Amino acid sequence: MDATILGLLLLDGVQSGVVYGLLALAMVLVFAVTRVILVPIGELMMFAPLSLVWLMAGKLPGTLALALALGLLWSLLERRPWPLLLAGGLFLLALPARGLLPLAYPLALLLVVYLSLATYRVFFQPLKEATVLALLILAVGLHVAYQGLGLVFFGPEQHRPEPLLRGEVLVGLSWQGVLVLLYALLAVLALYLFFRLSLYGKALLAAAENRLGARLYGIRPEEAGMVAFAIAGLMAGLSGLLLAPITNAAYFMGFMLGLKGFVAAILGGLVSYPVAFLGALLVGLFESFTSFFASAYKEALVFLLLLPALFYQSLRAHAVEE
Repeated sequence: MDATILGLLLLDGVQSGVVYGLLALAMVLVFAVTRVILVPIGELMMFAPLSLVWLMAGKLPGTLALALALGLLWSLLERRPWPLLLAGGLFLLALPARGLLPLAYPLALLLVVYLSLATYRVFFQPLKEATVLALLILAVGLHVAYQGLGLVFFGPEQHRPEPLLRGEVLVGLSWQGVLVLLYALLAVLALYLFFRLSLYGKALLAAAENRLGARLYGIRPEEAGMVAFAIAGLMAGLSGLLLAPITNAAYFMGFMLGLKGFVAAILGGLVSYPVAFLGALLVGLFESFTSFFASAYKEALVFLLLLPALFYQSLRAHAVEE
């Protein structure tokens, strides 16, 4: 260990930590508003760059078929055609977007946001009165299903989309990595302004604080859930698009990213946004240094961070029926 290696480990830890932090913020937001632990957020994150790779290769990604299927179910639940029409619009936009980077990027992002919204409307909203445990079981089932569909859609290989910015700032930090860091800072600032200044942000905070009280003030929990899932899908999709040129993308990689975001969210007690983001930086740095000193055990050591956090939460939490 010397100064050069220390600097590389710190850069790698911060770069990974901010991505885990964005996933943790999305999970905390969704849980606070809907009581859903969004386990498949990692799969949504990986769908974006994999769809982009397929579009740039001139092929239609299988995620478009998934969007059409969920859009059909959504339309049947709503008894209105517009969800299916939106999915059809994404399909039509994909035809001229093939091979064109300026069109493929926003289309891949919109596709993930739509899948996130459809996931909430089709699977979670009908079970809005279910227990947290039942919602968690459903979320784990969706993770397994989406991961299997990812294998069917994109195959077992890893893919690396072209970076938006080429070259290195210094050893261990590329311009694409700088873009990831800037995006994380802007996303945190945008979330802060959204919750403090916008009407929708204040409505989400009210729904997270007291669902019954928010309903009495005219805030629909279902609409708040849709906004929360839309933000989560947007953050996951952007994170995947920016991170994949650095670390590759594959159907199986979302699970570990989502789990580490979940560790960070648990460190924040699934209620505190700042603590969750700081916890994510801790997870990233801890993972970076453990991969240097004990690479064979780095995953186990990262998840070991859950134990003291859960023990502390069990001591301060009051007993409740659920």
